[in-house]
Amino acid sequence: MSAARRVTLALAALLGGAALALPKYRLQAAPQLHLTGGNDLWQLDRRVMPCTYCHVRESGGAPWNPFGQAIQATFRREAQAGRAVKFPQALSVLLESNGDADGDGYPDALEVFARTLPGDPASRPERPVADLQAEFGAAGGAAQFAPPAPGGKGAGNK
Repeated sequence: MSAARRVTLALAALLGGAALALPKYRLQAAPQLHLTGGNDLWQLDRRVMPCTYCHVRESGGAPWNPFGQAIQATFRREAQAGRAVKFPQALSVLLESNGDADGDGYPDALEVFARTLPGDPASRPERPVADLQAEFGAAGGAAQFAPPAPGGKGAGNK
């Protein structure tokens, strides 16, 4: 076991389950969106994926920002189509749709790729859309945010 892993386990034990208190959707989304790389303690770091990714308030809860509303709408559309999806699948469907929830001119998947907030029009990539789109496509496009394969590592669980 690596030293970093031992430290992570020790901190989790000391904090009495603080990592488990984080919303399950965030715990699923952060690795799927590749926001955890190089941070062994990402579950304890609210900067990895702040609540404002989907919520208006920094503390989470209602109301939802435009990206959070788009995720909710995706669940509703999938249910109406007779498809019961879990959060990772709904997130993937939304990002593949090429929508721009916050209307800032950058599709949600590009904002995730650029590590800006897809639900906040003031948080947008500094690079031109075309340049970012080319890099995003070369990196695998929205497929890189696919949900993890059941019982194993998938595109979203590298």
